[in-house]
Amino acid sequence: MSSVMLVTGSASGIGRYVAEAYYRAGHRVVFADRAAAQVRDICAALAAEAGGEAVPWALDVRDEQAWEAAITDTVSRWGQLDLVLNIAGYLHVDALLSAPLAAVHDHLDINAKGVIFGTLLAARQMVRQPHGGHIINVASLAGIAAVPGLTLYTASKFAVRGFSLAAAQELAPHKVAVTVVCPDAVQTPMLDLQVHRAEAALTFSGGRILSVAEVAAAIEEARQHRPLEVTLPRHRGWLAKLTSLYPPLTTWVAPYLRQRGQRRQATWQQKPG
Repeated sequence: MSSVMLVTGSASGIGRYVAEAYYRAGHRVVFADRAAAQVRDICAALAAEAGGEAVPWALDVRDEQAWEAAITDTVSRWGQLDLVLNIAGYLHVDALLSAPLAAVHDHLDINAKGVIFGTLLAARQMVRQPHGGHIINVASLAGIAAVPGLTLYTASKFAVRGFSLAAAQELAPHKVAVTVVCPDAVQTPMLDLQVHRAEAALTFSGGRILSVAEVAAAIEEARQHRPLEVTLPRHRGWLAKLTSLYPPLTTWVAPYLRQRGQRRQATWQQKPG
């Protein structure tokens, strides 16, 4: 059955891949991103394809009024809002002592407040629908285990995960499900920002870099089964939860993980393109 979906961050990376995949599967999709020209071009290119309906929408997730307008337009257009995917994200790589104060605002405004606005305002629409709805928020394993070197990013993703887990409990009686998806490092433009930055060595400490297709598959599984939380890969999720359960463990394993990350980061730097 065709669903009505709004996907943030749909101009690139995970958001674009997911939005296009759902469009091609026959769903009605709002491609939402503050990069208005890019989502217009994406939707124009998709227009000739058979499948669902695609609508570009210029959305700055930091703006609650912009969120209200996007949701109102979606419901006016299609009569409902079944799924919101909060995927838009921000990362500024810098050591904490060197980070500009503006980066504090940007991390929390985009990564945390953007998700909170989207969840809250979508939920207010969904509770009025007989069938409810589903909200999927993309956090990170950095939202489970602290990542020194990406401290501001960690703070924002901890906020996303904590908010999502609490919101899920409040909204469940209203037939609105909330799932938080926490992936390890993914091959996206955000990863490119980290390749040559020593502060980001821990990003590369996993066995491999995830593809956007793998994250999209996890999101689709979450859409089907509506779990509270998804981590991927699963073994890294358990390691993150273990270090979160006993924070001193981080200080013991971080040097080893950093060294492994530095080696793999150096290999990644040598890749063409």
